[in-house]
Amino acid sequence: MIMASPNMGGGDRVCAIYARQLIDRGHNVNVVAPKTKPLTIRQQLKRIFSGNGWLPLAKKMQNHFALLGINVTYLDATRPVTGNDLPDADAVVATWWETAEWVAELPDSKGVKTYFIQHHEIHKYQPVERVKRTYSLPLHKITISNWLLHLMQDTYQDPFVSLVPNSVDFNVFFASPRKKQTAPTLGFLYAESEFKGVDTALKVIERVKMHMPELRVLCFGKKKPNKSVLPNYFEGEYNPQQEDLRKIYGQCDVWLCCSINEGFGLTILEAMACRCPSVSTKSGGPEDIIEQGENGFLCEVNDVNNLAASVIQVLEMSDQEWLALSNAALARATRYSWQDATDLFEQALNHVIMKNTMNARGEEMLEIN
Repeated sequence: MIMASPNMGGGDRVCAIYARQLIDRGHNVNVVAPKTKPLTIRQQLKRIFSGNGWLPLAKKMQNHFALLGINVTYLDATRPVTGNDLPDADAVVATWWETAEWVAELPDSKGVKTYFIQHHEIHKYQPVERVKRTYSLPLHKITISNWLLHLMQDTYQDPFVSLVPNSVDFNVFFASPRKKQTAPTLGFLYAESEFKGVDTALKVIERVKMHMPELRVLCFGKKKPNKSVLPNYFEGEYNPQQEDLRKIYGQCDVWLCCSINEGFGLTILEAMACRCPSVSTKSGGPEDIIEQGENGFLCEVNDVNNLAASVIQVLEMSDQEWLALSNAALARATRYSWQDATDLFEQALNHVIMKNTMNARGEEMLEIN
């Protein structure tokens, strides 16, 4: 498994879970990444001025692989991973557009080339045309939502794509049966990336706050925003531990996601595992998770009016109505486990390995004839 820079992000958590699950099933999994660079002085100063403080290299290197007891082999420099850095294997998995470029150049002895795609990384802060080209590379794609599946099939003309939806760790994300909070409580993920739709979320929350002055707002994120970004009444946790996430979800009556596009929507499923229904935009991945009116509500992207109305609808439900929505959210989150997901991931790898073996044998037969 080739990582660009192992970290504490949600996508890396998914990769680490699969690595752990496959190791536990008896597979030999090697996780390889370039050497981690310390932040530049300019980057450190930017952190200090924004209130985030100096970031030591040891903290920058914290990642989900380490938390799950998985060794990461770091290269001797910040450079692409090459064939000389890897043992021969049955399969090699790219996990990011840049690593897909590296994997495409590896010799066949390093294994069948696959590309684990958790989002459509077409953002203005990325080299867009270069990223697009990686989706057309001759790598077997594994995706996590129907939105990504159809995108790869229709836009990038690849009919052979595997779908492996995410799950959540029920040992981490859970909650005892509960009622709505005394004060109506909303939660959301704070992220600086434009596609996460935080600007829309803030407008939605402002509308809800005007209607319900007693509203309590909880949020978490990897980075603490500048003081002027979020209202003073927001309660934030930044770079929280997993158990802290559970506590946040468990205090919320509704979870809000206003993304413009979303590869999956893992926070929605985590919130549901903690008995919290969600209101989300129709942004891709969340459409696989939320059943309209059953465990949450879906609205059009950037539709502040309907998003706010849906949030208010959830918060103003009777205890019995909210409990039905909460129970349905829990049922959706717990019907499919990481073991189920790993079954599909393993099947996808085995399928492409077998297909590659059969093709190789077919070529050998042609040469003999």
